[in-house]
Amino acid sequence: MIDETLLEAEDKMDKAVSVAKEDFAGIRTGRVTPSMFNKISAEYYGTPTPIQQLASFHASEARMIIIQPFDKSSMGAIEKAIRNSDLGVNPGNDGVVIRVSFPELSEERRKEYIKVARGKAEQSKVSIRTIRRHAKETLDKMVKDSEAGEDEVRRAEKELDDLTQKHVAEIDELLKRKEAELLEV
Repeated sequence: MIDETLLEAEDKMDKAVSVAKEDFAGIRTGRVTPSMFNKISAEYYGTPTPIQQLASFHASEARMIIIQPFDKSSMGAIEKAIRNSDLGVNPGNDGVVIRVSFPELSEERRKEYIKVARGKAEQSKVSIRTIRRHAKETLDKMVKDSEAGEDEVRRAEKELDDLTQKHVAEIDELLKRKEAELLEV
């Protein structure tokens, strides 16, 4: 029972780190990538659909991406979704493809992106701490219900703390790399 609780907590913490990686991939650096569009959804036949499923993406230059919708009728919805996203760009279409050009990153914009990255890192750390708290409550309940001994639970809690520190350190490392990436000109 204790092992299951620890494994479940570790699994959830791993997922929190994965989400942080995805979030960081969506934050723009000097070069545009299709992964920047991962979190954007467009209204397609009344259903919010990730635009990655509605079009193909091609980075033609360092700061330009060309989006080719699979269905021409979705072009307006994709364009609107990109315009309303937090990417801060204004897409244009020629009836066949959507061109999205990103402005050069100014010092001010880089600092904004660093703030965004720090916010996302903090959200991930909070979710890791929440997972830890739930696992600790489960372990405490085991002692209270006499399902496990206090020594076993104390050892498990130490292991839980180590897991938490390891995952928080992983998030910090990801953040440090993202900040360095954002600051390099």
